[in-house]
Amino acid sequence: PTSAQVSVVPHSGRFCYTLDNDLLSTEQRQFYEDNGYLLIKNLVSDEDIERFRKEFTRICKREVKPPGVMIMKDESLKSQFGQSEKVVNKVQDFQEDEELFRYCTLPEVLKYVECFTGPNIMAMHTMLINKLPDSDKQTFLHPMHQDLHYFPFRPASRIVCAWTAMERADQNNGCLVVQPGTHKTTLKPHGYPEWEGKTNKLFHGLLEEDEKIPKVHLVMEKGDTVFFHPLLIHGSGINRTSGFRKSISCHFASSECHYIDVKNTTQEHLEKELQEMVCKKYNATSVELKDIWNFRARLVQGERINL
Repeated sequence: PTSAQVSVVPHSGRFCYTLDNDLLSTEQRQFYEDNGYLLIKNLVSDEDIERFRKEFTRICKREVKPPGVMIMKDESLKSQFGQSEKVVNKVQDFQEDEELFRYCTLPEVLKYVECFTGPNIMAMHTMLINKLPDSDKQTFLHPMHQDLHYFPFRPASRIVCAWTAMERADQNNGCLVVQPGTHKTTLKPHGYPEWEGKTNKLFHGLLEEDEKIPKVHLVMEKGDTVFFHPLLIHGSGINRTSGFRKSISCHFASSECHYIDVKNTTQEHLEKELQEMVCKKYNATSVELKDIWNFRARLVQGERINL
């Protein structure tokens, strides 16, 4: 458990990455098995998405200030637009905002999540992304990466991300890009790519990218939701439109997962960076990585066991 390298332990039978369930068809399970993601059309209602959009706007305007929420901005736009959604790229760790956290408890989302995690489900990491128009500087291009790089808990096969498009996402406004099948690989070294002046704090990417692996652009309509494995290599392009590309997501994990020690692994430098950020934000002298995740994590179904 102290290694950040991941080996896949097959379950009995043909499926390693999903649990037996009455929801997914054999074809859907096999698609996830082979590719590491599964797209479900029209899963989240327009009504819910509009409620999330309104709450996001309220957070941007500082009308509500949920504890623990991290608001990531393009500071260069602040003088032009002030406190508005036009400067906010991401609202992260919204687990204490009851309106946005509703996303993590939607029955239509959780019934799919349970196929990957089992019945005891923790919401571990929450984000509402507002990809800003960005044709010149590529400030909000997210390099190809594996989400497991950020997570000090295992096993990887009991973690899944649910990512819902809040409006149409395509190549013009920077939709998700995935490399199918890469969830079967190990966790690779990540860091800041060598793009001059174009790196965002904690937007880590693969240090070595295999260009031979095909990439698929996930074109999604409002309400479409993709579920994907934390080892799947993915990223997103730049937003070449004048509008915003919003999405809401949560990483779920079985509460039976366990924390690992990331010392002497490829995740060690991330731990230090995260600890420095949290200490600075909360004026603390020291903080354990496990404590940071305990603060972020929230039970959404079943029983809280390890996480």
